[in-house]
Amino acid sequence: MIDKTTALESVLRKLQKIPVGHCIDLRTYKRNRSLLILHVQEGDFIIYEDGYDTITHETKLDSMRKLLKTLFKREFPRSNKIRMYELGQFDETMREREMKKL
Repeated sequence: MIDKTTALESVLRKLQKIPVGHCIDLRTYKRNRSLLILHVQEGDFIIYEDGYDTITHETKLDSMRKLLKTLFKREFPRSNKIRMYELGQFDETMREREMKKL
């Protein structure tokens, strides 16, 4: 778990290092809202937003900071901590991934 105040920088640092085809899952403490960030090709990412809205965003690494800032405000408005999972190689079953109940 990472603090929300440093989450944006931590995620951007992680996205620069992540190999093509791998993904990162960001969730609230309660695990009921998530952002799944997939590295499609060099410099291109897809973000699957699942929570308040269910939307797919396509973006470049340059515009990732502004988009993530907006998504954090919408999906994690009252969260102080964010769970970050590095999932490895992406397959379509990860989008419906169920977390254990608290």
